[in-house]
Amino acid sequence: MQTPRRYHHGDLRAALLAGAEDTLREKGPAALSLRELARDLGVSHAAPSRHFKDKQALLDALALVGFDRISRTMTTALEEAGESFADRLAAGARSYVDFAVANAELLDLMYSIKHTPEASEELGAASQRWTEQMMNLIVEGQRSGEVREGPLERVGIGVFSTLHGYATLAASDSLPEEMRGQDLDELVAYILRGCAPEA
Repeated sequence: MQTPRRYHHGDLRAALLAGAEDTLREKGPAALSLRELARDLGVSHAAPSRHFKDKQALLDALALVGFDRISRTMTTALEEAGESFADRLAAGARSYVDFAVANAELLDLMYSIKHTPEASEELGAASQRWTEQMMNLIVEGQRSGEVREGPLERVGIGVFSTLHGYATLAASDSLPEEMRGQDLDELVAYILRGCAPEA
């Protein structure tokens, strides 16, 4: 008779999330299993329930990690950027695309799970914080006269959908890697023309 594994991991929650992210990257969300993660970590199959009541809770937590990570990455990029809207947009765009390329499966999970009825309020708030970063960037551009006037949502949807579409192509390897930086510069110039003040 096999001896049950005992709960002995120092930070099981963090280890479960790290293992889940590895599985997500290698095999996709369908392969995620709390039981399998527990086995890989050498703890009892019941131990993960101390932190995640089910797979949905684990997926929520993974998506939350993603939104927190992208928000921190964007904050750092904008803090290091110049003061003009063009400089800040370029820094934010590069930060977002780099995140998408490095975390393609996680990004896909983030955007798919935040719209499900089971998504937690905490996840919705984290998603909103990331959205507000992009919107605040556009507001700053409007205040400085570098972005055309108009409803924030109307201007913002064009900026974000263009950027997100490009990031999705880059993350799916639909763009040659050697062209990514040059293409991104051209994309930023395209967005700037699209939201420039009317002559």
